[in-house]
Amino acid sequence: MEINKLIDHTLLDSSATETDIKNLCDEAVEYNFKSVCVQPYWVKKASEFVEGTDVLVCAVVGFPHGMNTPNIKVLEARQAVEDGATEVDMVINVGALKSGDLKTVKDEIAAIAEEVKGKAKLKVILENCLLTKEEIKVACELSAEAKADFVKTSTGFSKSGASIEDVKLMKQVVGDKLGVKASGGVRDYETVLQYVEAGATRIGSSNGVKIVKQWKESV
Repeated sequence: MEINKLIDHTLLDSSATETDIKNLCDEAVEYNFKSVCVQPYWVKKASEFVEGTDVLVCAVVGFPHGMNTPNIKVLEARQAVEDGATEVDMVINVGALKSGDLKTVKDEIAAIAEEVKGKAKLKVILENCLLTKEEIKVACELSAEAKADFVKTSTGFSKSGASIEDVKLMKQVVGDKLGVKASGGVRDYETVLQYVEAGATRIGSSNGVKIVKQWKESV
């Protein structure tokens, strides 16, 4: 298993500078990560920095709260793809889900999935720390019905990040239909192995370099 190809090398802090993004991309190229995950503003630059390599560019949409209106999220996804993103990580409308407005949640995911179809993979960020176990199950089901490609645990900007228990639950619901991305608090190789064992097929982390170094030391 190539641990490096599981990792979305991530920098989403609002204070990140162009130099920081360049360093992120240089590291991603050096360690051959699956992607760099950046804020929409940096997608075009990141695309330039990784051009000619195997590293993908992943953009977050509706980040970090997910409370933009659906048309704004669709436009944001469209712009991200135009700027070079081939993966889009969108945050669901948590408030709508918790209010029982499942149609709004599903329709929004479906609209973004349709917008990026054939151009980018869509990962749906559930923000599990704000949801009950039943709500996590429902969000996974809606994501599958709406033709997303992945479900993702967390933004890393709320009360807590990923958990093994939640990843197992997500994998149980989506099976092999969707990928599962664990993100938020994944800081070392041992933790990555635990998430992979639980069913994660992608890892979001700002500690990718450390993780890969630990992996190489272990083999």
